Amino acid sequence: MMIIFFIFGLIIGSFLNVVVYRVRSAETILGRSHCRKCKKTIRWYDNIPLLSFILLKFKCRECGEKISWQYPLVEFLTGVLFMLLAGQYFVLENASTWFVTGAMLFLTGALVVIFVYDVLYMEIPNLVLWPAVLLALAFNFFLDWGQKFPTFWESMSVSGLLAAGVAFLFFFSLSFFSHEKWMGMGDAYLVVLLGLILGWPKILLGLFLAFAIGAVYGIILIALGKKKMQSQLPFAPFLIIGTFLTIFYYAPIVEWYFGLL
Repeated sequence: MMIIFFIFGLIIGSFLNVVVYRVRSAETILGRSHCRKCKKTIRWYDNIPLLSFILLKFKCRECGEKISWQYPLVEFLTGVLFMLLAGQYFVLENASTWFVTGAMLFLTGALVVIFVYDVLYMEIPNLVLWPAVLLALAFNFFLDWGQKFPTFWESMSVSGLLAAGVAFLFFFSLSFFSHEKWMGMGDAYLVVLLGLILGWPKILLGLFLAFAIGAVYGIILIALGKKKMQSQLPFAPFLIIGTFLTIFYYAPIVEWYFGLL
């Protein structure tokens, strides 16, 4: 079953690559894929995830333009994420897990687009972010539907809104008081989505991991002379990495941490 989700992720990853560029150029996402240089329509057999990239020797069949490594990397990583999410949420015999898995796959697709878009353009695409926020809200209400909780705070709707609100206020403060030098306002909007996905208190680990990974990455770039202390880095990728690590490894990380105390 996992291999089916991996292959499905490869296909969706190919589509997400198209979304990234067409959101930027304001093109419709419904048209056929084409080479960005020669504009020739890509044949279906040249558009097979991962395989076509290798068979074409990393070049466009028509004009010889090199194909960016972004394409196979996004396809492969989306496949891996879909496979991991299926392993965590999907149970074939339980129909309710189908919706949960589907919603998580959709949200993951949105996060992959945001990740790549911020790396390329240092910007969060609102056209992708806000529909994902609405889905996350609906998803949380679905999870809570008909459930009885020992305390008000244990519902995913309340937990998600609390996490989203706290994360947004923190990032909004960083952005507002630094005039967006420390943090962009787009990141403040992004953590609303991440808070809704993770809930409270998981958002705290997600943010901690994001800052820790970002700091290590920044130090390495400075040590290699590729960046300076004043240089800006897209922070959405670190937030998204922290979020996925929290989704998959929250319990082991928390147990390891408290085991050190």
